[in-house]
Amino acid sequence: MNRQALERAAREGDPVAMARILVSIPSMNPALEPDGPGEGAVAARCAAWLEAWGFRVEVSDAAPGRPNVVATLTGGGPTLLLNGHTDTVGVQGMTVPPFDAAVRDGRLLGRGSCDMKGGLASLLAAASRLARTTPRPSVVVALTADEEHASLGMAALVEAGVEADMAVVCEPTSLAVMPAHKGFVWLEAIFHGRAAHGSRPGEGVDAIRHAGRFLAALDAYEAALNARPPHPLLGHGSVHAGTIQGGEADSVYPALCRLTLERRTLPGERGPEVEAEFGQLLETVRERHPGLRADLRLTLERPGTDVSADAPVVERLLAACASEGVEPRLAGMTAWVDAAFLNEAGIPAVCFGPGDIGQAHTADEWVDIEQIRRCADVLTRLGAELAAS
Repeated sequence: MNRQALERAAREGDPVAMARILVSIPSMNPALEPDGPGEGAVAARCAAWLEAWGFRVEVSDAAPGRPNVVATLTGGGPTLLLNGHTDTVGVQGMTVPPFDAAVRDGRLLGRGSCDMKGGLASLLAAASRLARTTPRPSVVVALTADEEHASLGMAALVEAGVEADMAVVCEPTSLAVMPAHKGFVWLEAIFHGRAAHGSRPGEGVDAIRHAGRFLAALDAYEAALNARPPHPLLGHGSVHAGTIQGGEADSVYPALCRLTLERRTLPGERGPEVEAEFGQLLETVRERHPGLRADLRLTLERPGTDVSADAPVVERLLAACASEGVEPRLAGMTAWVDAAFLNEAGIPAVCFGPGDIGQAHTADEWVDIEQIRRCADVLTRLGAELAAS
């Protein structure tokens, strides 16, 4: 299909054509890739499509040059919010051309194809169809910036007071309905030693060895996490060390060692209690090694959230899957996603979209084009059923 035909098919609501065009437009997050152009060009293209289909469209910056697109279709029934993010990670190290948007063996290749321009195309295709549906449903399409870094777009959307009765975030789930996802807590531990020449062991204190003792204690902490009751969809929380920095030279006792930690959390677990758990672990290590000195602080938290399996958005989405010949499956999203903001704002949100999360951010990123089509069908069915209810 040549470019002119691709553009025409996209305007008419073809999800694969839209996905190819979106992948061909670079939208790397500038906070992750210094020369990244951001979301502006993709946002403008999506806004133009939505306006052509009859949506009332507003484009506003979540931060300078970082636009959100919010499009509204007024109709009957509960209001359905369809959400996706327009930014991608960088392209360094990719083994396929990041913006060629080639289709091979039923796969669309390129940066963002899986995370999450395939999902964007699915929800946009559904929006184009729902605008022509009778009775017309109530739909909000919210395309947000900066999900791959600090979620500035979703934070701005919620702060502006977006309203809906339910939401579907079209992150890659391989077409499973995911009403639960993990959160995370980031912490920094700074271990203090005393610098001295390597030949003066009586004077030096090794900050890196102190950090190593704490790292060794994480095994018992992780075992304790695995002994707790699991979440039915997410299993257990986890912990790992992210980075470690310390030392000045081979022959000098290190005066400082900086360790960063990530704790993946379950719904209901929050930062202060996780920080307290790490503090207690640090005290346990200090009891065995009284000379150990360290400071611990929480640097970032994103909560895990879940929606009840019998919530209307879950039941209706599963029913729409069954009606469209997609196996109705419940699963848990191990990654953190922007659905947390919507849930905390009182809008029950689940993840459902084309592609396998394992393909996100990869060197040969791709998405199954049949899943893009099936996702659009399911979302269209969901919106139509809501309008008729």
